Amino acid sequence: MPHGSADTWATYCEAAIKLGLKTITFTEHAPLPANFIDPTPQSDSAMNVHDLALYLSDIAQLKKEYASALDIHTGLEVDFITGYEQEITSLLNEIGLSLDDSILSIHFLNIHGKNYCMDYSPAVFEGMAHSLGSIDAVYALYFQTLLQSVYADLGPYKPKRIGHITLCRKFQKKLPATHDFTNEITDVLTAIKERGLELDYNGAGLSKPDCGETYPPLKVAEQAKKMGIKLIYGSDAHSAAGLMAGAKEIR
Repeated sequence: MPHGSADTWATYCEAAIKLGLKTITFTEHAPLPANFIDPTPQSDSAMNVHDLALYLSDIAQLKKEYASALDIHTGLEVDFITGYEQEITSLLNEIGLSLDDSILSIHFLNIHGKNYCMDYSPAVFEGMAHSLGSIDAVYALYFQTLLQSVYADLGPYKPKRIGHITLCRKFQKKLPATHDFTNEITDVLTAIKERGLELDYNGAGLSKPDCGETYPPLKVAEQAKKMGIKLIYGSDAHSAAGLMAGAKEIR
């Protein structure tokens, strides 16, 4: 069963067909490095490494079952974690040939030697801001780490798409920054363009009460399109019903 959802793989496929989609990529969170401790209370930010083979097998079976109706891609969302580049590269080298598609994203930030899951809750985000001195400082660290991920050498199977580049704005209504970080976002887009990478245009933020916008917001998505960066819609859906949330924003 997909991470964070009560819906089966087949439920997602049926929903995609009903919506008229021709292609769908499943991008479960790749296993975290063995020597990295997941800071979330239930340690469930990603799939267990022991479940990876079954996941790949399940998607392979789905491809056969829905071959006539839906083009299904096997994918992963890979967490970029500063200091764990070698472990991430090793995982990608091991399974890269089994993947059709993948996303590189950031959820974890290290502050003074402690790892935080930055999008877990407003309380965690506020704790990060307290440790760094301000909310703006958290944003700055996020965009700095994001830029590192774009330039990081993760081997031949490095994901070609950078995920939800404004995830730091998930709690913006409750915990707003004072700076708009326009320059930092432009630097990230420029790096993505230079590297020939794609950009995930993620609708999940629209359903988050403290966010209320896509990742990135429409203005940034339009900026990326003008720069010639390919945008791929991502629902980040934790239910089949949320498969197309926010898709209309980019149409």
